[in-house]
Amino acid sequence: MGSATVLGAGMVGSVIAADLASQGFSVTVADRSEANLARAVARGGGRVRAARADLSDAAAIRTLASGSDIVVGALSSRLGFAALGAVIDAGKNYCDISFMAEDFQELDARARERGVTVVTDCGVAPGMSHILSAHGARMLDDCREIEIYVGGLPRERRWPFDYKAGFAPSDVIEEYVRPARLVEHGRVVVRPALSEPELMDFEGVGTLEAFNTDGLRSLTTTLRVPFMKEKTLRYPGHIELMRVMRETGLFSQDEIEVNGVRVRPLDVTSALLFPKWTYQPGEADLTVMRVTATGTMGGAPLTHRWDMLDFYDPAAAATSMSRTTAFPCAIVAGLIAAGRFRRPGVNPPERLAEAPGVVAEILAGHEARGVRYRYAAS
Repeated sequence: MGSATVLGAGMVGSVIAADLASQGFSVTVADRSEANLARAVARGGGRVRAARADLSDAAAIRTLASGSDIVVGALSSRLGFAALGAVIDAGKNYCDISFMAEDFQELDARARERGVTVVTDCGVAPGMSHILSAHGARMLDDCREIEIYVGGLPRERRWPFDYKAGFAPSDVIEEYVRPARLVEHGRVVVRPALSEPELMDFEGVGTLEAFNTDGLRSLTTTLRVPFMKEKTLRYPGHIELMRVMRETGLFSQDEIEVNGVRVRPLDVTSALLFPKWTYQPGEADLTVMRVTATGTMGGAPLTHRWDMLDFYDPAAAATSMSRTTAFPCAIVAGLIAAGRFRRPGVNPPERLAEAPGVVAEILAGHEARGVRYRYAAS
């Protein structure tokens, strides 16, 4: 299969590395943390090689990428954009899950000039949410509405937060502060994060609350659908608690002075919260997602719906959030390396729906890994 380099050996990056190794790639996983690297090597069962590197250094990324057939990014959002540019400059194909705040399309021309195929936002949401949204829209004569609901949660609710973090701490809090873009009547509108809460019931989970988050991202420009929204799911009560913390200023990045010391409230909050929000070894989580595309076919109303509910895998000691985020990226990286998807430039994940047979391959790949997207039409 060739060689692959994974940038980032955290919860998701380690699962990606192990998956690529199982596909037959010769895998190198890079991180600055020795502990993360040791866990990733162990997860790979001896089929993954470790490389200690500072992944905030573009030169280090270019060096790592230079010897690879495919590169995968599993970095926090603050490192994602710079890493993307470094891999493109190295002339390597790239599949990435970084939830970067920057507009990755700014690097599209550079990637096309180098003949590099890049797929960004290729996790569960954004990622599978986008692929299924575009696929559903293409299955209709006229798509009028896209709705995405997604959340990662602990299976056991524990006071006071009823929540634990399945990915990078900085990216969790980003969901609570970054304004959310929605599409209404064909126009992009902006709503505050945590706004417009609604209660929904999900089989196998129960009642959850949903709130606006900035998960549509590229869909706001790539799909011509007049109504689109993405909402994050949590156990009831979490929204109000996060609103109180945000309005108190606990998520602020602006420094304040406390007893003569300058500190950022966000840093203090993170230091206090994340020991409590970290999954303990063997602690079970779940991921739930629903994607609907509603419109008409042959003049009749029709809705395509995909539901996914996944749980912690004790055999692999892998959280559901790491599995459901890692698998799309690893599967698509394999498709890119095999030439099944070749489109020079920086591609949002919904572009995969335009390639004949690729969505079916991605869904089959998930099924083979124990993650099922249940489809229904109504």
